Amino acid sequence: MGDQTKRIQCSAPIRRRLFSRFIKNEEGVTAIEFAFLGLPFFFLIFVILEACIGFAAQQMVANATDDVARLFRTGQETSAKLNEARLRDLLCQRMVILMSETCPGLEVDLRQFDTFEDAAKSNLGFNEDGSIDTRVDLGPALTKNMLRVYYRWPVVTNMIAERLPDGKLLLFASNTWQNEPF
Repeated sequence: MGDQTKRIQCSAPIRRRLFSRFIKNEEGVTAIEFAFLGLPFFFLIFVILEACIGFAAQQMVANATDDVARLFRTGQETSAKLNEARLRDLLCQRMVILMSETCPGLEVDLRQFDTFEDAAKSNLGFNEDGSIDTRVDLGPALTKNMLRVYYRWPVVTNMIAERLPDGKLLLFASNTWQNEPF
């Protein structure tokens, strides 16, 4: 029994020396710091980049909505040849830089109203269950119209996508106008 106690006592100083050598050794500190700080840093950079691209996509949806609304306001596009597929195509042509050619997440809602007040009071095209109510109803000359465009933008960053329905951000643009006397 005395032999084992002596071995345990002898090994304690050896352990202390190994531990102190490990603590004093600074080789690899940079690699360890990079491992601790690198992951959050790169995640933050990726989230910032994704937010910037999402903002650019939002601006693209708004600009496309304004351009298409101008076509309707000036009578370059009329209700005679307009349907939902044509309206989606007009918008998609203007957003093809950031979105696919078919614009899979695009939904459109075009309505005419008697007054601007009626347009302002409308329910933004949402049904009671949260789905988007879409229709294409462009009025003739001198009518008030509202074009609402919704695009479900896919989010890549997991922590953001988990907090969104379907992992997609809903981009939205709206334009209200009175048609010119064409």
